[in-house]
Amino acid sequence: MSKIAFIYPGQGAQKCGMGKDFYENSKLAKDVYDNASEALGIDMKELCFEENERINQTEYTQIAMVTTCLAMTEVIKESGLKPDVTAGLSLGEYCAIATAGGMSTMQAIKTVRKRGLFMEAAAVETKGAMAAVLGMTGAQIEEVIKDIDGVSIANYNCPGQIVITGVKEKVEEANALLAQNGAKRTQMLNVSGAFHSALIKEAGDNLYEELKNIDLGTLQIPYVTNVTAEYVNDTKNTKALLREQVSSSVRWQQSIENMIENGVDTFVEIGPGKTLSGFMKRINPNVKAFNINTWDDVKKVVNELC
Repeated sequence: MSKIAFIYPGQGAQKCGMGKDFYENSKLAKDVYDNASEALGIDMKELCFEENERINQTEYTQIAMVTTCLAMTEVIKESGLKPDVTAGLSLGEYCAIATAGGMSTMQAIKTVRKRGLFMEAAAVETKGAMAAVLGMTGAQIEEVIKDIDGVSIANYNCPGQIVITGVKEKVEEANALLAQNGAKRTQMLNVSGAFHSALIKEAGDNLYEELKNIDLGTLQIPYVTNVTAEYVNDTKNTKALLREQVSSSVRWQQSIENMIENGVDTFVEIGPGKTLSGFMKRINPNVKAFNINTWDDVKKVVNELC
């Protein structure tokens, strides 16, 4: 029998207008946006639906993405499509945990608001950078950068696409060395800091203090953590994992491979863009990948899978 995973994109997939058609067509989705607006004191309709610059600023991007993805998920679950496991890339892990039952929608949104503020503050203070490296394996990159202090791997996205992170000058040094050692291309990313690096560990520590005040729910299904790429079946270590996730590598490729090994053959990407589906083609083109980022997508995918 087919096993389905719901997967959620991270920061970078956001776009103005995302989720507007869900807001206009579903009371469930509308309530998610309206409740988030009231809880945070931020007009989420303006942030997500109208052209603005804030949507690309970390402290706002994160709440915009999580609110949108969870609003979409409410509609999808109402339609009858349910996952056997969930996972999310970096920020998307909060959607995965909420969908699995570990957090309520509003707990996830409120926590991510704090996460975005802490990460933005740490990024501004440390002035780090990130770069995409194309055409090398994680092991090859690890070997090349092992003697460069202050640089590490942020994301194992898929074969041939790895992201490095760290001190800006050191990332630039690593780019030059990687180009000499087989990288097809390196590209500095337009981000505000060295996310998923030791430079922003303080953001994870601050987040953990906030997480201490939250009572997590009982997981109804497992989710896969970025930190180890392993299945999580209860929330006893979730707070510690979310703390570590801020400054550790995102093991996305390994997470997908683990789910496939556990029988998942259908992945439904929920949220704007098709980033994760693109990775999927590189990780394993033999599994099915679907996208739901518009209202019309829901019916199409549900009809296909239910």
